[in-house]
Amino acid sequence: MSSTPAVPLHLAVALDGTGWHPASWREPVSRPRELFTAGYWADQVAEAERGLLDFVTIEDGLGPQSSHFLDPDERTDQVRGRLDAVLIASRIAPLSRHIGLVPTVVATHTEPFHISKAVATLDHVSSGRAGLRVQITARPTEAAHFGRRTIARIESYDAPATRELVADLFDEAGDHVEVVRRLWDSWEDDAEIRDVTTGRFIDRDKLHYIDFEGRHFSVKGPSITPRPPQGQPLVTALARDTVPYRLVARAADVGYTTPHDAGQARAILAEIRAEQEAAGRAEERLHVFADLLVFLDDDPAEAAARRDRLDTLAGEEYTGDARIFTGTPAQLADLLEELRDAGLTGFRLRPAVVGHDLPAITRGLVPELQRRGAFRRAYEADTLRGLLGLPRPANRYSPRLSAALEPAGTPIA
Repeated sequence: MSSTPAVPLHLAVALDGTGWHPASWREPVSRPRELFTAGYWADQVAEAERGLLDFVTIEDGLGPQSSHFLDPDERTDQVRGRLDAVLIASRIAPLSRHIGLVPTVVATHTEPFHISKAVATLDHVSSGRAGLRVQITARPTEAAHFGRRTIARIESYDAPATRELVADLFDEAGDHVEVVRRLWDSWEDDAEIRDVTTGRFIDRDKLHYIDFEGRHFSVKGPSITPRPPQGQPLVTALARDTVPYRLVARAADVGYTTPHDAGQARAILAEIRAEQEAAGRAEERLHVFADLLVFLDDDPAEAAARRDRLDTLAGEEYTGDARIFTGTPAQLADLLEELRDAGLTGFRLRPAVVGHDLPAITRGLVPELQRRGAFRRAYEADTLRGLLGLPRPANRYSPRLSAALEPAGTPIA
């Protein structure tokens, strides 16, 4: 256990089907027949909320899951198919009270106007607990779903054309987030009058064109959805290299990273902070979390045996981008404190088997962290931004803001 004074940690859980291990659906606790029901997802979020977690992320995509990064596979022994993450979150929002709901959205082929409206609606429905996890896709098969452009198949990750493609996709994602954020601000907070006596529902002078013109989007605005309760719902992104670090630094409130030790965590943080300063956001609070895939049991030998059994069922050893932790809740608490001392402010845990490892997080890890004074004992805020200590941003189009901020668009006449 760390001897340094405890700094409260932030904890999130990444929900992906029955778990992150591809054979997780074959475990008795996994409920695969219920995977595509609202009740299954409501139960997982309820468990996470019982553990006082900050938020859950919900994985999504524009194509079937695959053991190949760029192409669909033909496997029939692993979970394939998803429910829409934003719709899952919207269904669960009225059933939860405190925990944040952060669905994944794919910026590459999805219009930012649609995403801004959907996540703003989720923020209204949840009374200020919404966010999004933005991601890109370089799969040619997914581009073919939409037919608006083609993406050449990547043959070599080191090729200049590949680096150019990846940089362009992340640049597009940055513009996507910028448009979404402007649309969230396109209604001032007091634009709605709702005065039955005078017959005025909105003040049209407080709705603004965003007039965004960029390489990837041209968006007029305003949104059709009033400004979200948080002002700006949480924007998050996973980053594993310099180009995505730049997206996190430019556009996100929380970045997920994949360090395998404290030294690597420090190096990643230094790069992200440098990019944050270059983006002109040095004074803004930007959380950097570490992603960890976890097998948790009371006995480390049991956790190792469970991992081996699942690998055998899958026909191969599971490896991923994030560090895989196999052990007890107390051992995981030791690791989280070590990584916290390297400068990370939180962790997004990926349960190898949701039905087993999520309760192990909420009923084993959380009490252990509480004993160490490193995690909350009650929810202390009503919004997701509040839980993370992030202020509610002022509206960029409000005349009360400093002229140094984004100038106001032309009011609707």
